[in-house]
Amino acid sequence: MEQDWSYLAEEYRAMLYRIAFSNMKNRADAEDAVQEAFLRYMKEDAPIQNKEHEKAWLIRTTIHICLDILKSGWYQRTVPWDESFESAAKNIYLPYQIRDDLTLEAVLQLPTHYRNPIYLFYYEDYSIHEIAGILNEKEGTIKTRLRRGREEVKKILTARNTEGRP
Repeated sequence: MEQDWSYLAEEYRAMLYRIAFSNMKNRADAEDAVQEAFLRYMKEDAPIQNKEHEKAWLIRTTIHICLDILKSGWYQRTVPWDESFESAAKNIYLPYQIRDDLTLEAVLQLPTHYRNPIYLFYYEDYSIHEIAGILNEKEGTIKTRLRRGREEVKKILTARNTEGRP
């Protein structure tokens, strides 16, 4: 019996793409990461208990795929960093995003251990408890990363303002 997987793409594609894009900072690699996450889900033998578990599994897998790609020697040697954060941020669509969202640009510049919790908390509306479960971290760790990440975003935005950028 063939299973219908189309609901996965309909329900999670946009959210997973935004998460992958926030890590990869380019459209093609983000799309590849999301596609790989869906393929891994379809091959997964372990039963998924419910929708929340399914969603958390897909988010965690997408983040891990992104991190694996970013760590790979092939990626580090072949992908040029020509694309600026400003132009990269314009390729990601959030329904509630302001056209020139300087805060999102600053979030995209954060190291992944700050970027993922901040992105999940502020842009995907996950609670600290949910983020801890998704990232397999303690709640205290997530709170610390959120605080430190906010401090880094503030530094980036302050530096921008002192440089005379809008």
